[in-house]
Amino acid sequence: MAAKDPGQDPESVGDQRLASFEERLKAIQQAEQVRTGTKQRKPGKGYSQGNRVLAELIAGPAGGALLGWCFDRWFGTSPWFLLAMLFLGIGVAFRNIVRISKERPE
Repeated sequence: MAAKDPGQDPESVGDQRLASFEERLKAIQQAEQVRTGTKQRKPGKGYSQGNRVLAELIAGPAGGALLGWCFDRWFGTSPWFLLAMLFLGIGVAFRNIVRISKERPE
């Protein structure tokens, strides 16, 4: 049998070895994820900007058309408010898209 060092507790030696093993295992798992390309990445700002542009393209004209249709129903002016608010919604959407495109994606 090996002689025990009187200054070291056997449990602390085991804890140190276990901590060292866990660190090495974590490093190996991260290296494997990088190697295989399966590492989970958070979507970048460019991705969120694309989602904002898509939302503007859908919501601007749709919101304008809905408001125009409601105004047409209330005032009895067949397609005029619908058309005016639709084009206004398109204009607002494009203005917001230009604002979004001026932001840096990084």
